[in-house]
Amino acid sequence: MTPGAPVPAASVRRGRRRPGERIIEGFLVLAAVVSIATTIGIVVSLLFPTVEFFGEVSIVEFITSSQWTPLFSIKQYGVLPLLVGTLWVTLIATVIAVPLGIGAAIYLSEYARPGTRRLLKPILEVLAGIPTVVYGFFALTFLNPILIDLWPSGDKPEFQNLLVAGIAMGIMIVPTVASLAEDAMSAVPHSLREGAYALASTKMQVATRVVVPGALSGIVAAIVLGVSRALGETMIVTIAAGLKTAGIPWSPIDGAATMTSYIAGAAQGDLPVDSLDYLTIFAVGTTLFLFTFALNALSIRLVRKFREVYE
Repeated sequence: MTPGAPVPAASVRRGRRRPGERIIEGFLVLAAVVSIATTIGIVVSLLFPTVEFFGEVSIVEFITSSQWTPLFSIKQYGVLPLLVGTLWVTLIATVIAVPLGIGAAIYLSEYARPGTRRLLKPILEVLAGIPTVVYGFFALTFLNPILIDLWPSGDKPEFQNLLVAGIAMGIMIVPTVASLAEDAMSAVPHSLREGAYALASTKMQVATRVVVPGALSGIVAAIVLGVSRALGETMIVTIAAGLKTAGIPWSPIDGAATMTSYIAGAAQGDLPVDSLDYLTIFAVGTTLFLFTFALNALSIRLVRKFREVYE
């Protein structure tokens, strides 16, 4: 064989595998199997009760009706009030968390000194470890009185309302967005930054026109993860937004239930198992699952579209 010639694949032999590698490989396979089995179990546990529910309630009524009163004497099964309440809270949280999270990520990645970054990032991530029930009481007892006092004119926000729940939830998911976005920005090669500086770019231009576009797939993933967490949050909305389900909440200053808070509230009641009222929990859970699934599928598509591969 001449020097420099490629080595045939057949002549390349694997080294002898060590017992520790086999144990690790087995553990990884087990973790993958458990994850898949858990997902299948969740789908199955939701599917059959949901099919039973829609055997008695029209899916058209479920999607289009503007009244959700399954626990009242006059029962109506329109999920729109829960859906609109969920979207209100998620929208408010996203509007707060995305600018603050990405701004914090840009500062930590491009402006902060190494020592400052090592100090500030763990402090920022501490917010992610605070129990959500604490955020709920913080919103209800601290943020809401301030919001009512500073409200300019007209109708004041209710004692429990979607706006203050969205604000608290936005504060809660800031660390998620900031930490993941900062990791994505830090992964952008320094050679790109140096090339931009060589062309007389300012630090702001480098951050916004080089680093952010280069880390766009990671930033999109961070935003989607934050939004998914907002969609599935329970305690904040249960405490700060209330459990009103009678009509569609057209204003965020009104109190209303979300899909997660309804599930939490109904599951704690005295509903007979296998009754239609009990099956509403699974119907709402399936709706929430489909929303989250669609959001994750969209995020995968966006991440693949904007992914940058560096050597």
